Parts: sequence; C-alpha cells; structure tokens
Amino acid sequence: MLERLAEIEARYEELTALLSRPEVVADHRRVEEIARERATLEQVVTLFREFRDAQRALDDARALQRDSDTEMRELGQEEVERLEPEVERVEQALRLALIPKDPADERDVIVEIRSGTGGDEAGLFAADLFRMYQRYAERQNWKTEILYTSAASSGGFKEITFEVNGRGAYSRLKYESGVHRVQRVPETESQGRIHTSTATVAVLPEVDDVDIDINWSEVRIDIYHSGGAGGQNVNKVATAVRMTHEPTGIVVQCQDERSQAKNRAKAESVLRARLYEMERQKAADAEASTRRSQVGSGERAEKIRTYNYPQDRITDHRVNLTIHSIPRVMDGEIDGLIDAVSQDEQARALATVAV
Repeated sequence: MLERLAEIEARYEELTALLSRPEVVADHRRVEEIARERATLEQVVTLFREFRDAQRALDDARALQRDSDTEMRELGQEEVERLEPEVERVEQALRLALIPKDPADERDVIVEIRSGTGGDEAGLFAADLFRMYQRYAERQNWKTEILYTSAASSGGFKEITFEVNGRGAYSRLKYESGVHRVQRVPETESQGRIHTSTATVAVLPEVDDVDIDINWSEVRIDIYHSGGAGGQNVNKVATAVRMTHEPTGIVVQCQDERSQAKNRAKAESVLRARLYEMERQKAADAEASTRRSQVGSGERAEKIRTYNYPQDRITDHRVNLTIHSIPRVMDGEIDGLIDAVSQDEQARALATVAV
C-alpha cells in the first residue's frame, strides 16, 4: 500500500510540474484536464505526507525510549504518548481517502416512487414518501421538479417520478433505494386493525449525453393526450410523451409539462438515467463478491426500512437501527437514517483498505 501511495505522490508531482510548462498553459482544455486529475489526488497526497512525517516522528520518539539517559527516555515516552493518537488519526483519514469514490456521487438524481402491495394505503404511503423527500430537499437547499405522476384513486400515487437538483444529491439519496414498508391503521379502517403496505423507491443518477449512447432507432416514441394536472391545455393538446426502449423493455413517461418538447426532453433524461443505472448494475454484478459486501445495493426486492406508526418506530433493516419520532422523519429529517447506512458502508469499505 505504501508503494501505491508513493506512486500517487509521484503522479501528483508530475501533474504539478506539467501545469508550469508553457506548452501546457497555452492549451486551456489540457490545463483543465490536468487540474481536475491533480485535484482528485491532492487530499490523498497531503494526508500521505502528514502520515509519513508523523510516523517518522513516532519512530524517533520510540528510539529515545531506548536512550541510556533517563531524561531522554522520559521525553521519548511523552512524545510517544502524544504522537501515537496522531498517527492513528491520520492513518484513519488516509484510509478513508483511499476508498474509491462513486463517480456519480456529485450528480443530480431522478427518484421514482411506486406503490407496492397494500392497495389504496400503498398509494397514500407513496405520496408520504414523496413529501418526505421533497422536505428533505428543501432542508438541503436542493430543487425538486416533478416529471411524471400517476394518481391513485385514494388520492396518493400509483407512481411519481421527480428530479432533485443539488450538489451531492446522489451521494445522500442513493441509500434510499429499495422497498419501504409501512404499518399503520388506515383512516378507512373502522376496526382499528393495523395494515401493512409497501412502496418502492429507485434513485438514479442523472447522466449526460456522453455518459450513455442511445440508438434512437431502437426507441419507440408515442405522443398522447395527458390526463394529469396542467389545465385545459394538457387535455386538449397531445403533449405527453412515452418512450419505449425496445431492447430492454424500459418505458418512461412524462406528461406534467404543457410543452411536448419539454416532456420529451425530460423523458429522454429519465431514459438515459435508467439505461446508465442498468450498465452500472451490470458492472457491479461482474464484481459480485465486492457487491455483496456493500450496503444499500438498491435492488428493488430489498426491504430496507419499516415505518411502524402505532409504536412511533422506524427500523432500518440494513444496519439494525431503530429510531422514533415518525412525524419528524416524514417531515424530511432523514439525515440520521442516511448517516447510519453511509457509515456502515464506509466501515465495510475501510476493512479492505490498509496503509
């Protein structure tokens, strides 16, 4: 591992030297590429140098402990006691910095929520989850925009797709992918019996044209009249767009804009995100052993959390965490839940990194 760190440091120094060369400075695109790569290495290099200096100082202090002079031995002991925690701190920070970063972490996201088992109550729960994420986004100063809705007869959603725009949105919301289960007494239940229902959440990183290449001859595009919100124009003019990617069977729909062009652009964005996520999943499956060691794989069959209203209890099954105060959580205070899963995944990844 130390050899790897030395190689990273050498590459960092090479990139730094390149930025001072006239022929490189004259090429703005080249400068941008070098600066971007250098920035990705800077934290690791800084911590490596700090670790190396602290380790050398600790070695010197341990050598003093073996000195024949009593005062020098005592000085060495004091230095060892001071430096050991410091070396441990820097080593931990360095190990964290060496964990491979998810390249999608800084991206905006597309979130799809679908009602599952439980009839009308599942649709209402899907609406509750949407409001929870909407409130969470507001707390983070992120923007949300609805792309598609399919209303349930109960007033909830059969399905709702929306985008969240904000730095690091995917790094936080990706842990929400999976099946969410709710246990509560429906308003229509006269006997007071607890009803169990589910909703599925999928969180997809938004992608650019260069990230995924779509063969548009394989995509069937249908234009139809929307039945959703938007006033008379939505119903009178065919503005809704449905895209069917025939090789994969993926279908996306957007209807909430009055403009067909805007709905088409949004549908394309969702299709790109789904295809990109499919490719990411293929790559993850190719490394099955690594994938199994991670938390929050995002597979839709995975029950990740239960919201028990009668006992005011929320349990995240991935990390065996139980908390209370459902009203606060449903109002968007979900950082504690996200942090628990994120930290558990981080700890698992740390176990594979040694300095």
